[in-house]
Parts: sequence; C-alpha cells; structure tokens
Amino acid sequence: MTDKIPESAPSTKNYFVDEAGDPVLFSGKGRVLVGTEGCSRYFAVGLLDVADVAKLSGELEKLRAELLADPYFKDVPSMQPAAKKTAFYFHAKDDLPEVRREVFKLLQRHELKFSAVVRDKHAVLDFVRARNERDPVFRYKPDELYDHAVRRLFKERLHKHDGYTIRFAIRGNSHRTAAFQTALETARERFTRAKGIVATGKLDVKAARPTDEPALQAVDYFLWALQRTFEKREDRYLKLLWPQCSLIVDVDDTRKAEYGAYYTREKPLQAAALKNG
Repeated sequence: MTDKIPESAPSTKNYFVDEAGDPVLFSGKGRVLVGTEGCSRYFAVGLLDVADVAKLSGELEKLRAELLADPYFKDVPSMQPAAKKTAFYFHAKDDLPEVRREVFKLLQRHELKFSAVVRDKHAVLDFVRARNERDPVFRYKPDELYDHAVRRLFKERLHKHDGYTIRFAIRGNSHRTAAFQTALETARERFTRAKGIVATGKLDVKAARPTDEPALQAVDYFLWALQRTFEKREDRYLKLLWPQCSLIVDVDDTRKAEYGAYYTREKPLQAAALKNG
C-alpha cells in the first residue's frame, strides 16, 4: 500500500506597507508647499516582505520592554507613556539614536525584503502644472500619488502565491481600505494583461496601526533610512539595511531611462549618485 503524499500547504506572503514624507503639493488655498518648512521634498511608499511575522513582532515588543526598563532611559521624554511615542511603539523619527541602533541591529537578524517607490515632488509639481495647462479643470489629489505608488510597487508581487496578507499603515484618520484594495487589484489586472499570467491568490487587505501590527514599525525604520538618504543625502543608515533591500525605484530620475532609476541588492543606492545630489 502506497502512502498518500500530503498536499503542500498553501503559500502565503506577508506584506507590510507604509509611507514616508507626504503626497501634499499645495495648501488649501493653492499655494505651493513643496520646498517650504514642514513639507517633504520626496514621497515614498515602502513594502516589507516578512518571512516570520510572529517572531519579528515578538522580538520588537521584547526589545521595547527591555529598553523601557533600562534606568538609562528613565527620564527620557519620548520614553514616557504620556508622550505616546517609544513607550507605545518604535517610530524612527521620534526614537533616540541609542534606541534606533538597537532596532537596526534587531532588524538585521531577520529575513526581510524591502522595496519602495520614491517620487520627487518637484517633478510631480511640474507634471501637475503641465496637465493644468492642457486641462484647466484638472485638480491634483494627494491620494492619487499614493495609489499610483502602490500600483507600481505591487505590479509584479501578487501572482506567485496562494494568498497575500497585506497590512498597510493607517494614514492619519483615513483607512482607505477600499481604495488600497482597488489599487492592488488594478496592479494585478495590468500584470495579467502585460504577461498573460492570471493571478488568483486571495488578497487579505486591512488598515492597521503600528501598535497592533509591530511589523509596521519595522517598515517605518526602512522608510526612515530611505527618506533620510533622499532628503538629507545621508545614506549610512540605508547601508546598514541594504542587504535586505530588494528594489528601490526612483521614479523621477529619468537621466538614463524614462521609467526611472532602479536600485537592487547588486546595484546599491548611494546618496552621491542621486539626481540633484
């Protein structure tokens, strides 16, 4: 009697999505904000492919508890519950340098793959102005820039597996789950038309906060390192994480190709080589 060969378990990908900077170009009165204080020059959407979500989440929570219990951080404002910062979750912008170093070391121990799409808002502004000259009724909507980045980020990442668990960070008070799901489905449809490959994996899409999904804290760190490279031309943090970076697309660097500049593990992104660097 031949033993029955067990069917392989369904394969599932775990993706965590967040943004850096903001997609805002104008004030409520139409004044250009790009280049002014408080408005980022670049906008990025990043995706973190996490092999073991439970392990990463558990270690992040354990590290935070250890740091909060360390007398060295006892009187640090960002470590106090009232500040609602590091006491609740890791956020690279708010965390102390000593805390960041510990988080970076933790991330380097995990099987993670980071990808991102970066937009230069000056280039986006030029596009919007040109569009307005052709079509005076056109109005720029920040959510459209976010959704476009999502479609480009996911266009070849939703066809190989049986299911996809996708958690994206809540933006302010806006969940936009339906819009996010539509952007993903559009990316799949375009991939099918281009490649002739039908994707059938189930999409489990939900908005979440970093306190509920600690892996979102990890993608925040990758994005912080990436954004600092573009905004500050300081790439030492990104270099730490580069072995875990799969693909960074600088959409608006069209010096060599109209589709932008692509950086991979074998072709590292360096601040000195960036457009206008």
